[in-house]
Amino acid sequence: MRRLYPGHGASRGNALGRARVRQPHALEVAEERIAPHQAAAEVARLHEAIDTVRAELRDLRSRLHGALAHEVGEFLDLHALLLDDPELLQGLDGLIANELHGADFALRVQRDRLAAVFESMDDPYFRSRVEDIDHVIGRIHSALHRHDAQVTGVAGEILVADSLAPSEIARLHTRGVLGIVTAGGSMLSHTAILARSLHLPLVVGSPQALTQVNDGDVLMIDGATGLVIVDPDADDLRAHRERVREGKRERRQLHRLRREPSRTVDGVDIRLYANAETREDVAEAHALGAAGVGLYRTEFLFLQRDELPSEEEQFVAYRDLVLGMTGRIATIRTLDIGADKADGSGLALPYEPNPALGVRGVRLALRRREVFTSQLRAILRASGYGPIRILLPMVARREELLAARRLVRTVATRLRREGHAVADGIPLGAMIEVPAAAIALPAIIDLVDFVSIGTNDLVQYLLAADRGNDALADLHSPLHPAVLQLLHQVITTARTHGRPAAVCGEMAGDALFTPLLLALGLEEFSLHPGNLLEVRRAIRAQELAALRTAAPALLRARDQAGIERWLAAVAAA
Repeated sequence: MRRLYPGHGASRGNALGRARVRQPHALEVAEERIAPHQAAAEVARLHEAIDTVRAELRDLRSRLHGALAHEVGEFLDLHALLLDDPELLQGLDGLIANELHGADFALRVQRDRLAAVFESMDDPYFRSRVEDIDHVIGRIHSALHRHDAQVTGVAGEILVADSLAPSEIARLHTRGVLGIVTAGGSMLSHTAILARSLHLPLVVGSPQALTQVNDGDVLMIDGATGLVIVDPDADDLRAHRERVREGKRERRQLHRLRREPSRTVDGVDIRLYANAETREDVAEAHALGAAGVGLYRTEFLFLQRDELPSEEEQFVAYRDLVLGMTGRIATIRTLDIGADKADGSGLALPYEPNPALGVRGVRLALRRREVFTSQLRAILRASGYGPIRILLPMVARREELLAARRLVRTVATRLRREGHAVADGIPLGAMIEVPAAAIALPAIIDLVDFVSIGTNDLVQYLLAADRGNDALADLHSPLHPAVLQLLHQVITTARTHGRPAAVCGEMAGDALFTPLLLALGLEEFSLHPGNLLEVRRAIRAQELAALRTAAPALLRARDQAGIERWLAAVAAA
């Protein structure tokens, strides 16, 4: 019998397939005691399972590229660090050796202990880490019994689950899953962002689907509307076939835009830059006709290693980026790492009470001058091979920009004396992701040559809403009037002072928001290469003069519903 369950569309696309239901992870293990003489062997069995999981994580990490390397890598790194956490390991060993629990029951007891500690914390970031503990414990438990911790055999199926980690999304995608439905989750979570970059249909916030759908049911999901249909009827199937045909036509049309200009109907050119991290990203950006790289993340050189990268290693990576863009601008963001990233080198401060608001970005760089200097030397040496810009993350104060500018000048002078070719007048920009920097931009604009607005963090900080917190999914939205007012203020300030301004957060890569950003005055976008053609198409469909005329009505909107009505009116015009 046909049944409909509502959800929230988190990654557009349609899927039709058999349901594979995975109930919420719970380590339901009966209490088991062992004899004293069995303890050593049981500890060894447990550590063998942990070593197996470590090897699995290393193998998966080594095979990640592009978007997967960025979005999934930091979670795998975090899980790898959890496997080495003394609190976890010593607790497990003690439960087996001293209390004579079997390895399975020890995992359950230790999981509950750690979860209780994290759940009692006031900080939402640490409360959310319970899910990571569950994933790691689940992997170990599966390794104890010699079966894969992940869902297997999902080719041609739609997975229905309570929640999924980004690492699971990556593996499911490679195994041929058609789509995913989760009971919880947020449209702005890392999992949703990754699903969009992989063009994998995803519906979140559909608890009824988890409780009512059975293995083997035929499912149809719409990642745009969030609708989940069980046992679709003939009309549903006809509509699905038409959507699939339309999707193929759309992909063919997008492919034709690879070499077309990003130009509005009234002839205004908009610059589309790519966010990148790997050579594959750079190659894709070049092939799709990006104006350059608007955000090159350098964290990948520092994560999942026990020592800091050398100046030479960094130089080679930045030089190859510049060469790969063949004369187009390459914007290199300096290291943005903190206690929320898995850092084995000891660079980030461990155990910060609130990593999202901690010593990260330019704050960490200015505290670790030797590390910052090494990175600047590598970047400035690469400037001899083509145009670059330097982008500072997490800027909040004028003093940070002054200190960074002085250091850049000092490093450049030393490099020239050493005989290196360093370009003149390398632009220095600031990430506008801290509300203080956005509000005080008129007071610091003289110290920057360009600005790049990181909407992911800006929205999170401005609304005091963790984007990974399911309970705040409705609040964490870029369509809040305060967000639009602040974006307009930043873009207008930059334009008034003759400084280029780009948006490099998730908002720039969503074609639904393109008319809104253009109306607010934006003329530079930096986005994942996989979304570039969709945004280019959206730009080519807009008349910029009409959007700017309609901007006052957009800024007068008093709530999200009003902003959505504005977007609907623009789409219908």
